[in-house]
Amino acid sequence: MTASLQRGYDKRLMLFSGRANPVLAQEIAHQLGVDLGPITLKTFSNDEVYCRFDESIRGADVFLVQPMCANPETGINANDALLELLVMVDAAVGASAHRVIAVTPWYGYSRQDKKSAPREPISARMVARTLEAVGVDRVLTMDLHAGQLQGFFGIPVDHMTALMMLADHFAGLDDDLVVVAPDAGRVKLNKQFATRMGAGLAILDKERPAQQVAEINQVIGDVRGKTAIIVDDIIDTAGTLRAAGEAVARAGARRVFAAATHPVFSGRAYDNLAASPFERIVVTDTIPLRPGAPPTIDVVSCAPLLADSIHRIFTDDSVSEVFGGKNHLF
Repeated sequence: MTASLQRGYDKRLMLFSGRANPVLAQEIAHQLGVDLGPITLKTFSNDEVYCRFDESIRGADVFLVQPMCANPETGINANDALLELLVMVDAAVGASAHRVIAVTPWYGYSRQDKKSAPREPISARMVARTLEAVGVDRVLTMDLHAGQLQGFFGIPVDHMTALMMLADHFAGLDDDLVVVAPDAGRVKLNKQFATRMGAGLAILDKERPAQQVAEINQVIGDVRGKTAIIVDDIIDTAGTLRAAGEAVARAGARRVFAAATHPVFSGRAYDNLAASPFERIVVTDTIPLRPGAPPTIDVVSCAPLLADSIHRIFTDDSVSEVFGGKNHLF
């Protein structure tokens, strides 16, 4: 007799997409050499979200690709995307998945990570607690607005960065480069970007008199006659980015570029970018672009990076080795 029963066990990776960014999910599946799993997702006439996995996922490692963003093509908004992710997780847990991993490269509500005024919620923490409550085992995300957001979770969080791929996109651009931090909080990120590019560093003195309103007072550092690259994690309404580009141009920069991981592009973002002095604005595909994007926008795919990370999570390899352990940018 024996105190245990041993059987052969074959691990299975299954990848499913929500409706927030199915194009990115399809590219990740292509990189992994698998097909997206069959899943039914729809919104009832009363605006409730429905999910059903169309084949057995029992015992599988289930990866759910769902950034918390809007997608006009599929007809969902950011809140729909979050709720859809939650019902997908609940369905997977109820269907006896071995592990459920939320692949959410754009983490919604990430900027609401502290109380800026009395009686405000810390919404980023609420989202983390909700994901844990429905049964997520692990989260894979990219360029959180603040790295400390990982502390809101009691489960593993794999925090990837697009810094390297964005820097590589600008390789060979110019010999006289300067990387410009849009505010003091982004200095560490921009310093690493500048080091990888072999460029100088400048900083913008920015103040926020109100939410989604920014004022650029001065440029700290030498940008005159140089090619300037303003690097940030998010472009939302692009009002701040436009003001930053104009300030750098007034300070004498010869050429001005912008780079960011997450193209939220809400409100008048496209108008602001079209009127800005940027030659090119380089972003990733964590969030799908809505129609009407200016021709100056270039999109770099983060699918290879996410696919590599997913494979490492599935095979229990080191995820931090992707960046040599240096993915903590701020």
